[in-house]
Amino acid sequence: MTQLETLSSVQGRALLRDIYRELRFERQLSGVATLRICWQICTRERELVRLTKRDVVVLHPLGVWNGTSLWMQEIVNRYFYAAINAFVYLGAALLLVAVGLNRTRVIDSPIIVVVGVILEAVLLIALFTVMFFTPADEPDELLAKGEGPGAMTDELLRELGEIGRDYAAMAVQLETIGSALLDVVERQDTLIRAVRESVDTAVSAVAPNPGLMTSMQETTAALASLSQSVSSLDERLRSVERQEVERLVRVELERILSRTIIDNANAPSSPTSR
Repeated sequence: MTQLETLSSVQGRALLRDIYRELRFERQLSGVATLRICWQICTRERELVRLTKRDVVVLHPLGVWNGTSLWMQEIVNRYFYAAINAFVYLGAALLLVAVGLNRTRVIDSPIIVVVGVILEAVLLIALFTVMFFTPADEPDELLAKGEGPGAMTDELLRELGEIGRDYAAMAVQLETIGSALLDVVERQDTLIRAVRESVDTAVSAVAPNPGLMTSMQETTAALASLSQSVSSLDERLRSVERQEVERLVRVELERILSRTIIDNANAPSSPTSR
């Protein structure tokens, strides 16, 4: 047996919704019977086991006023609001039909219009009453799922942990992206330097710079000096060649003269000389 302080607590509201589901869907009671039993439980019932399968004892019943308020919030508003709203629309439609018939003189009786207005007013009052007791969903829904303040704290801590892990993963990804971007920047700088050097080389090849012109002038001067040196060397070689030819001619003449003299000296004397 479970003891419950009051049905107006969060646990009691969740229990009341479970009792409605049990009566309506498990025991297949009608809507009117379900409303009557739920109102009895909310207002004065202490031992719920007499009306439901719940072995629960309510220590402090709410009474007629507070119990009816809880019954309106947790039963009527939650499960019968759509039906009441539909009846309000139906009453409005019937009132429009009654006014139309009275205006077109099909039924010339103002009583129908008065009845329609009264019916619509009653339905609107009922809708106002149901909407006035609209419950706060958030605490009840949390407890209906078996969650309390500790569970909410744990959930918040889990969410904070997940957010921290997401931030850590994001930081790692950002570091990886930063490293990749630095690598790309370095490669781009290298490529820019290579392109700049290529452009400078092409510009230098197309439009010679002053240094190249100076080098070309110096090379021209050196070539002219070399040409003069070669010309001087050619003249000297020719002079040496003439001198060598003259020397060879003298040597040959000397050899011929010496030979002639020797031949004449060795020749026999003629008879006349004798």
